[in-house]
Amino acid sequence: MKYIKIGNVEIEKTASLAPMASVADKAMRIMCKRFGAAMLTGEMASSKGLCYSDRKTHELLTVTEEERPMAIQLFGSESEFFAKAAVIASEYKPDFIDINCGCPVPKVAGNGAGSALMKNPKQIGEIVAAIKKVTDIPVTVKIRKGWDENSVNAVDAAKYAEEAGASAIAVHGRTKNQMYSGKADLDIIKAVKEAVSVPVIGNGDVDSALSCRNMYDYTGCDLVMVGRAACGKPWIFKEIKHYFETGEILPSPDTDTCLKIMEEHIKLLCLDKGEYTGMKEARKHTAWYLKGWQGAARYRNLCGSLSTMEDFYRLLETIRNEQSI
Repeated sequence: MKYIKIGNVEIEKTASLAPMASVADKAMRIMCKRFGAAMLTGEMASSKGLCYSDRKTHELLTVTEEERPMAIQLFGSESEFFAKAAVIASEYKPDFIDINCGCPVPKVAGNGAGSALMKNPKQIGEIVAAIKKVTDIPVTVKIRKGWDENSVNAVDAAKYAEEAGASAIAVHGRTKNQMYSGKADLDIIKAVKEAVSVPVIGNGDVDSALSCRNMYDYTGCDLVMVGRAACGKPWIFKEIKHYFETGEILPSPDTDTCLKIMEEHIKLLCLDKGEYTGMKEARKHTAWYLKGWQGAARYRNLCGSLSTMEDFYRLLETIRNEQSI
């Protein structure tokens, strides 16, 4: 197995889990790690929220030993708040502090944070520099291709980040205006890789071992990041790792195994967040696990009304009976 280094942290050169707000929470991260995710990133936390001691924001910073290597991701727009938040984040002992310059959702980008930072690449460098002054923890940056097709500036953003001291740069090959539509542009990831000397992480459209291999081969990136393809399919990391080790494509888990994995995930979710909140979150995760199954539309309707673990076990029983497991 090949490895890369970000700072002094050694990471398997397979695939890492992308940060996904309200999706890649502790339960999902642990599931992906158990299946071989090379690195994890927490849900984005508001730099300003941390500075004002927002309890919910602080909860996003917990890093368990099982999740390492793991980054805490911060979002915001003002370098002074990023610096103060980085000091607070450092207390949770993450392996990396990641700066979100890629979130396209209006409530983030509309406030000058996330992908809105791509409008002013120099500002990204200023944020990195501000964090580097207050912590020795490696700083990473996640950027997009640009704000729109008329302002493709990922290379400039990456250069500013590197010059300011960033230890790695992740690139999502879509513009902010694309959101998650269309195809990711591998050429921009390749261009960033050729422009900087720090590790570059490629992100966008990787949904299998073969597409992961293609991302590495085409772009020359140092690590690949998997996002939406891991939703309801945490074993994608096992498939990628197995392929890189053996050259073989693993068959998908059988129906019973999928249900057992889903059950393990939902138990972790409720253990972490309590049954009331956990089961609300379970609705989308169970729907993702069951996507593409025979009868999936009806199962999704049942997922949408989950409120207790008892409801969940009834759902499992219904599926097992109908799928003859």
